[in-house]
Amino acid sequence: MAQQTIRFRIRPDGRVEELVEGIAGRGCEQLTEQIEAKLGSVQQRQATSEAFQASTAVVTPEQTQTLSSPVS
Repeated sequence: MAQQTIRFRIRPDGRVEELVEGIAGRGCEQLTEQIEAKLGSVQQRQATSEAFQASTAVVTPEQTQTLSSPVS
């Protein structure tokens, strides 16, 4: 799994810029929504190329076996 990073830049006028790296798809918004709620209202959101990538899911193969009982 790639490293997930959130970088913050605090501007002299008090604005906070946030850059999320290493998260594909809509995961960045889910990751930062609580932080953004504490900081205040979001004035602008700019998606990076990672936001348009499909997020990957780990699929674990499962084996199913059906046993049939003898018919009488």
